[in-house]
Amino acid sequence: MSEKQAEKAKKFELPPDRIPNKVSKARMDSDDWAKNVEAMDALVTKHRESADRLRMGGGAKAIAKKEAKGQLPPRERVGDLLDEGTPFLEYGLYAGQGMYDEWGIPSANVITGVGKVQGRDVMVVANDGTIKAGAFCPMTSKKVLRAQRVAMENHLPLIYLVDSAGVFLPLQDEVFPDKDDFGKVFDYAARITAMGIPQVSAVMGLCVAGGAYLPVLCDHVLMTEGSGMYLAAAALAKAAKTTAGDVTNDEIGGSRVHAEVSGTADYVCKDDATCIEKIRSIVGMFKDTPKAPFNKEEARPPAYDPSELRGIIPANPYAGYEMRDVIARIVDGSIFNEYKPDYGKTLLCGYARIGGWAVGIVANQKDTIRHKDKPWETGGVIYHDAADKAARFIMDCNQIGVPLVFLHDVNGFMVGPESEHNGIIRKGAKMVNAMANSVVPKFSIIVGGSFGAGHYAMCGRAYRPRYIAAWPSARYAVMGGEAASNTLLTLQISKMKAQGKEVSDEEKKALLDDIKQRYTDAMHPAYGAARLWLDAIIEPEETRDCLIQAIAMSANNADLPEYKTGVLQT
Repeated sequence: MSEKQAEKAKKFELPPDRIPNKVSKARMDSDDWAKNVEAMDALVTKHRESADRLRMGGGAKAIAKKEAKGQLPPRERVGDLLDEGTPFLEYGLYAGQGMYDEWGIPSANVITGVGKVQGRDVMVVANDGTIKAGAFCPMTSKKVLRAQRVAMENHLPLIYLVDSAGVFLPLQDEVFPDKDDFGKVFDYAARITAMGIPQVSAVMGLCVAGGAYLPVLCDHVLMTEGSGMYLAAAALAKAAKTTAGDVTNDEIGGSRVHAEVSGTADYVCKDDATCIEKIRSIVGMFKDTPKAPFNKEEARPPAYDPSELRGIIPANPYAGYEMRDVIARIVDGSIFNEYKPDYGKTLLCGYARIGGWAVGIVANQKDTIRHKDKPWETGGVIYHDAADKAARFIMDCNQIGVPLVFLHDVNGFMVGPESEHNGIIRKGAKMVNAMANSVVPKFSIIVGGSFGAGHYAMCGRAYRPRYIAAWPSARYAVMGGEAASNTLLTLQISKMKAQGKEVSDEEKKALLDDIKQRYTDAMHPAYGAARLWLDAIIEPEETRDCLIQAIAMSANNADLPEYKTGVLQT
């Protein structure tokens, strides 16, 4: 080969471990690609409309009322608090959606998420006073608790922007007493400060009843002029027949009272803007803390266009696709150092970088595995050898201190006599054990389906991912819709027959249609996000940036305990 030919060949040579690009122009010009893009675009559009509506909080009129009082709207408070031009990794935007429609409480009337203040990662918790005066409904408590847990896991300072009337009384029985309800917020606040994690609280409106304890459990307490913090407002104090007589709310617990009489407020600020500047000044004084020893290099963009993810995911959720095509549009340089690529092929495992951070990836292969010497394997199913491989890979990542990223499109574990004889239960349990006991941070993205025990093994909500998000194309439940609907129909018909009722074919069809609809609705990612099974619904192209921010957030906790799995059946 001549020198000129060698130079030309070098230009087309793939870097080691770069995933080859299988998305050709012909493929992108095909009808199938157009259908895929159209289907994903429709899902993304619906998500954007929902997200925009949720971000409006109590609506334009309620926001205007806040502004008329000289107060900033809740999201403007958060935006002004964060460093200009930096992203906000929001947690729980969909919280409570469809659960309190009769009351009208979008996004569980609180804003939570991770952003940068004075160059530091912080967790922000901001009550939305445009909705029911910021009162706590059941999902408000759970959303705040999730934010506090994320702060504890990642050693993030907490900033509370308080504007809340306390517990929402019509739902008080679901908010008040249990271990994961309103009271747990104060328990966590006390434990967070004991951990040495700074907490700053700014009362920027109401802070009433039990909620008044939260600011005072923090390290720094700020109040704006006109705000109030009291266990009982004037009317309640009078009804309780206290010795106070006729007093105003401001005389009981206004900012000046707490600055000059009770000594509870550390700072009084004339307005929201001044208060936010004071918070930023305080955060700027925080000491530097040790960082996790995760390996990081200079970031490189993927070699292939992330917008192509919309055409890669099939419009038909039961169709297969090559998961490496997805990975290639998320990781730096599209380089994936695949682990045991010729073994346990229904799970892809390997090392990569995302935003420069070294990560271990565990992903479901959705393409059918075509063997020459044994039966083909169905994509999205975890077989015994794949579980075995993933368990070993997860242990390796813990051994070398590499965060784990799980990409879900899983139907579950393989069933049947052959699979049982090959030890699917034992090997599946080993994978779950290795993942559950991981000490490195874990992150999960649900791309398509996430069903049954497969959801567990791939680090579902119960296994403490630092961040778990889903694409609008995601679906998840204990089993697929068709199988579940038929099972539920059989149970319903058996129950009706036991009661002496005969069921016609028309009634069976109507029952099945109703069951399918309800089950399909419950499989939608918005249903799970409403119940905080997910932290967010994100667009495919946002995946990389969200993961970069989440991994960087996790590096604030330098503590990596010793990795132990206990007894493993090998």
